[in-house]
Amino acid sequence: MTGEIAVAAVALGAFAQAATGMGFSLVAAPALIAALGPHRGVPAVLLLAVLASLLPLSRDWRHARPRDAGRLLLPALLGAPLATWLLGRLDTRILAVAAGCGVLAGCALLASGLRSAFLRRPAGAWVSGLGSAGLNVIGGVGGPPIGLYAANAGWAPREARATLHAFFLVQNLATAALLGVTPPSWPTAAALAAGAAAGMALSPRLSPAATRTGVLAVSCAGALALIATAV
Repeated sequence: MTGEIAVAAVALGAFAQAATGMGFSLVAAPALIAALGPHRGVPAVLLLAVLASLLPLSRDWRHARPRDAGRLLLPALLGAPLATWLLGRLDTRILAVAAGCGVLAGCALLASGLRSAFLRRPAGAWVSGLGSAGLNVIGGVGGPPIGLYAANAGWAPREARATLHAFFLVQNLATAALLGVTPPSWPTAAALAAGAAAGMALSPRLSPAATRTGVLAVSCAGALALIATAV
C-alpha cells in the first residue's frame, strides 16, 4: 500500500511541477521517504525531480531567465556539499522528522504569500539559494525558498515556470550526485511521465491559485503522515 501511495504521489507531484514550475518534491517526498526511508528516499526524490523538470523544460526552455536561474544556483550549489557533510551522519528517524518539518515550514511560507524587498536584492538570492540547498539535502524539498524568491521577482507566469524548471533541474542533479543515485521503478517512472504530460497539457487552463492550494494541502498531509510514521 505504501508503494502504491508513493506512485500516486509521484504522478500528482509531476502534474504540479509541470503546471506551476514547482511542487514535485513537496508532494512526492513524504510518500517516497516513508516508502524507502530517508537515505534511499531523498536520492529517489531528487532523481525523479530532475525528470519532472526536464520534461516541461524541453518545451518551455526559450522562456527561461538564465541569469536569474544562475543567480540562485550559485549559492545553492555551494551550500549543498556543506549541508551534505553536516547532515549525512544523522539517524534516519531524525532525518524523516526533519524532512516532514521542512515540508510543513515550506508550505507555511508559500501559503503566507510573503512579500519582501530583501528578496529582490542580491543578498535575497543568496539566502534563498542556501536555504534551498539545506532543505534539499534534508528531504529533497528545496522548492519553498526559491518559490518565495520567484513570487517576489515579478516574473511573468511562463517565464517563472521555465526558470524554476531550469533551476531545479540543475540543483537536483547536483544534489543527487552528492547523495547517490536511486533509480526509479518502472511504475514510478510511468506515473511521473503521465503526471507531467497532464500538467503540461492543462497548465494554460488551470488557475494558479487553485493549483497552489491543492499542492500545499496534499504536501501538508503527506508531511504530517511522514512525521507520524517516524515518531
